Amino acid sequence: MGFRMGIVGLPNVGKSTLFNALTRTAAAQAANFPFCTIEPNVGEVAVPDRRLDTLAGIAGSKQTIPARLTFVDIAGLVRGASKGEGLGNQFLANIREVDAIAHVLRCFEDGDVAHVEGRVDPVADAETIETELMIADMESIERRLQTIARKVRGGDAEAVTQERLLRAAFAALEEGRPARTVEVAEDDRKAWRMLQLLTSKPVLYVCNVEEGSAGTGNAQSARVAEMAAAQGAGVVVISARIEEELAQLDAAEAEMFLEEMGLEEPGLDRLIRAGYDLLGLQTFFTAGPKEARAWTIPRGATAPQAAGVIHGDFEKAFIRAETVAYDDYVALGGEAKAREAGKLRAEGKAYVVQDGDVLNILHGA
Repeated sequence: MGFRMGIVGLPNVGKSTLFNALTRTAAAQAANFPFCTIEPNVGEVAVPDRRLDTLAGIAGSKQTIPARLTFVDIAGLVRGASKGEGLGNQFLANIREVDAIAHVLRCFEDGDVAHVEGRVDPVADAETIETELMIADMESIERRLQTIARKVRGGDAEAVTQERLLRAAFAALEEGRPARTVEVAEDDRKAWRMLQLLTSKPVLYVCNVEEGSAGTGNAQSARVAEMAAAQGAGVVVISARIEEELAQLDAAEAEMFLEEMGLEEPGLDRLIRAGYDLLGLQTFFTAGPKEARAWTIPRGATAPQAAGVIHGDFEKAFIRAETVAYDDYVALGGEAKAREAGKLRAEGKAYVVQDGDVLNILHGA
């Protein structure tokens, strides 16, 4: 399991530059004019995890296969997008298809890069985008309520649940709150996700700062962090220009460049970790002579569910999982020695997989 994160923001905030850097491609045209991204660009990146290389070395793996993360670069929204301004509803529809939203906010001054509203104010930019998404959600809810009205009157259980959730979301939106602020019971979560409301998606604010502020942030990113804290949202400070330069370097050159900039790691690493936290994701591993591989699962996933990520049939045919904690695997030098030391455990269907677990799935398929 991976996840799709949609990159949104006003024009000229650095979205496409960041996308190009993250995906190591030039698929999205970065240019100093609005709407240079005409179609949503989709790119996959490997999730950086040093643990995977360590496991591969111990297991003598011929190949390492990292987990994958999908970014979707969605063209710049403007005020009035919900009414069709700019490129309008076409892009609102693209947002429905992602798991989380990264709001890229301009937190740098640059007279050579035009701002669509003539000023640099990341908090106001975030509010502009949120307002457009909220308006679009309200209009969508009104249409859906009309569509299901007959089924509701007929007592259709699914329609009744849908109506209740839609009205709860609409009430929040009328109060100026996004749908993600609605408290949803566990039994309703699946139906809630099926609504695909734009403002129900988790949000990560990405502060695009000038190069000199990449490590510490600046006054503008501090304002965004304060806003994010009030909302319970995530926030990451990143310099798209630095990431763009890093994308052109090999590993050794990148390490030297980061050291010169006073940075410990690329912004990509911070962004992915923040995305994982946002969606409650974690990593488990499989390791052997053929390959060492990282897999992504939700926190709280059971061993059979983890097996199902490897292959759909494995979940149904699950027998048990031979499990070694990452630290034990490394400290003892591999699976065989972990078994000898009693650190390899046989776990059943109720076992909740922990981040970093090294699993060997036994199944009947």
